[in-house]
Amino acid sequence: MPILYLSRYIIKHKSAYYRLLREMTATDDWEEWVNFILRGVEETAKWTLKKIAGMRRLQQATVEHARQGAPKVYTRELIDLVFELPYCRIQNLIERGIAKRQTASVFLKELARIGVLEEKLVGREKLFINPRLMKLLTRDSGEFSGYR
Repeated sequence: MPILYLSRYIIKHKSAYYRLLREMTATDDWEEWVNFILRGVEETAKWTLKKIAGMRRLQQATVEHARQGAPKVYTRELIDLVFELPYCRIQNLIERGIAKRQTASVFLKELARIGVLEEKLVGREKLFINPRLMKLLTRDSGEFSGYR
């Protein structure tokens, strides 16, 4: 899946983007425009690599925390699932074949008990949110708060 979010760079440098676009259109001189876009690709790639590295460190910290804090429910498949999206539902575990409904609920509640997930009631459905992943995804840095 593509993960290079160039729009972030363009939004951050909006005035330069539009200025260079106008100049390039008016003069047919592409050099500054191409250099601007290449700087954007470079900056975005570096930012993305830091973000991915942070996510990998968080996932490994979560694996270790779950192994110690909830060894009876820990599986690598379960941890991988709660990192695919910043939240999951009982149904996600059932669809993956990780557990049946009752057991899936126990697994997610246990991860919530040890601080990996937070349980939220949304309408009639329970969502289990991965708050550290959510923060990591919504902040510029690749840093996260560890487990106690």
